[in-house]
Amino acid sequence: MFVLMGANGNITSKTAHILLKQGHKVRVIGRKAESLAALKAAGAELAIGDAGNADFLAQSFKGATAIYTMIPPNHTSNAFRAWQNQIGAAIAEAVQRSGAKRVVSLSSIGAHLPDGTGPIAGLHDLEQKLNAIAGLDLLHLRPGYFMENHFNALGTILPFGVYADMIDGSVPIGTIATQDIAAVLARELANIRGTGPRFLHLRSPKLTTQDEAAAILGAAIGKPDLKHVRADPAQAKAGMTAHGLSQNMADLFEEMSVAISGSEFNRAFADGPTEITPTTLEAWAPSFAAAYAHAASAAKAA
Repeated sequence: MFVLMGANGNITSKTAHILLKQGHKVRVIGRKAESLAALKAAGAELAIGDAGNADFLAQSFKGATAIYTMIPPNHTSNAFRAWQNQIGAAIAEAVQRSGAKRVVSLSSIGAHLPDGTGPIAGLHDLEQKLNAIAGLDLLHLRPGYFMENHFNALGTILPFGVYADMIDGSVPIGTIATQDIAAVLARELANIRGTGPRFLHLRSPKLTTQDEAAAILGAAIGKPDLKHVRADPAQAKAGMTAHGLSQNMADLFEEMSVAISGSEFNRAFADGPTEITPTTLEAWAPSFAAAYAHAASAAKAA
């Protein structure tokens, strides 16, 4: 039995389907059963409850051959780092109480740094909590910047014709498609090594600047002259809060953007260990084009 947290997320749902197709038993943990109907129909067992409740998690982890842990998003939190540490403490307690011997955790590039990285610092803290559990075969996956994060740029491309975010557009960064994270996760959950704790960086074949990403994605949507603009933080954060994010989350995303723009953050890929995953940004770009077409159609109809 493989037990996966974050059932509503891209990575977990993709991983669950991979494992189910391989004939494994899978239990997925989520907050709402109605959101997990497709996974249930595919054969997954559901565990519905609060990821911050150690009792619930310990029961959900019971009998697991291996567990996938992650901290779910909470973009409306006014104290997100404290909330991350609450969830992380519940996860670590539940893993220890469950008697599970194998865990693969979702971390991030930059998690080697204890602070100054926005929400990624919470993943550093989770790594430390899990590392303290004796006898655990533990792997921290540290993927790069999700290609799916580019969907956020639709909010400025559609109305203003530019790709705007707070990242320095000239800095090469490692990116990755969530489908590739899911493939590695499924492989590692089934591959008991007994040599943890350890970590593995994941990125696509080429480091890409945001300037280059804008050109690649612009070509895919019929806008070959699309440019990346580094947004003024105050304006960018005002846009985030207008769309429902808390001020605390907006501030943390600014801090993360500054970190991603720095050499120390991205040097971790070269330091390794790093696995190069197959999907390039060019190969992923049709997904962006489909999302753009859908958003443009919705905006036209509004």
